[in-house]
Amino acid sequence: MSDLTLLLGGDVMLGRGVDQILRHPGQPELHERHVASALGYLDLAERENGPIPRHVAPDYVWGDALPYLRDAGLSARIVNLETAVTTSGAYVPKGINYRMHPDNVDCLTAARIDCCVLANNHTLDWGQAGLVQTLDTLWKAHIQTAGAGRDLAQATAPAVLPLAGGDRRLLVFACALPSSGVPEEWKAGAHMPGLYLLPDLSAGSAELVAQDMQRWRRPGDIVIASIHWGGNWGYLVPQAHRQFAQALIDRGADLIHGHSAHHRLGLECHRGKLILYGCGDLINDYEGIGGYAAFRPDLAALYLPRLGTDGRLAALRVVPMQIRNFRLRTPRQSDITWFHHVLARESAALETSLTPLPSGEFEIR
Repeated sequence: MSDLTLLLGGDVMLGRGVDQILRHPGQPELHERHVASALGYLDLAERENGPIPRHVAPDYVWGDALPYLRDAGLSARIVNLETAVTTSGAYVPKGINYRMHPDNVDCLTAARIDCCVLANNHTLDWGQAGLVQTLDTLWKAHIQTAGAGRDLAQATAPAVLPLAGGDRRLLVFACALPSSGVPEEWKAGAHMPGLYLLPDLSAGSAELVAQDMQRWRRPGDIVIASIHWGGNWGYLVPQAHRQFAQALIDRGADLIHGHSAHHRLGLECHRGKLILYGCGDLINDYEGIGGYAAFRPDLAALYLPRLGTDGRLAALRVVPMQIRNFRLRTPRQSDITWFHHVLARESAALETSLTPLPSGEFEIR
């Protein structure tokens, strides 16, 4: 057995404005208070950063991230897909609704995504029919899913990804919390499509997830717990999040993959295992939308942890990216320096010291 390297991304928001530049744009109609068409977000982005091409190739949005995504040495690529993949028109009146046309699923396969986490506040934006079509579309594209299903059993089951060299597997469990904006009625039922929605971050909720992990885990498996939690803006990691994440590590998780905030949060190493409290957005259509510039939501990141056979963190590389023209690009050096400074500052608040190395990895203490 050998170490494995993963690529983890935060929120991938391929709907709305981004969907409109792909080869098979869906209906642009929106049901938002201030914007009636997804083309409005495309217009905002072009006013901010210049023209954006239309009917782009499936790999367009990934831009400079493609060499990392297509690295043959990766064991798995996992993102939080924060959009429904559907033609459903049965929108849920919640203010913001994301959908990508199913024929654009090649945008995900072009990046060789292995697993899409679906436990978040947008996968049921277009109702249960939209969720079912999302699941079917991803499965037909040979992309595994976690955190949502046709019923509760399927929603709580992990994505099971085989690892090279024997019978080892990567298990990806995913759940969401109400604090991320997921409505209570989106919770999967015994015979009802929905999400794995936990009621809270109590010890009882941690025990539920731990029991799932223990029931599925076999010797040699690596376990990821992917959690959609917290608000969209702000660096503070609540103590309840830390206690919950640490409890899952103590009960068998090897890595915590957190997301919901539109910018990156600090990270922590607990008992030698990595906790990413918030990976931020990886792709969105927010260019030209003002109000939160201090958080630099245009800066994204690829997280590439290398794990030992025991699940402990052997090394971590974090690759900054910038979203511009609905595409990932390499940032300027000044932006990379700012990115590293903020990540180190916020991780220090979590009692974790990060020192950037020339290799692009971090020394973690």
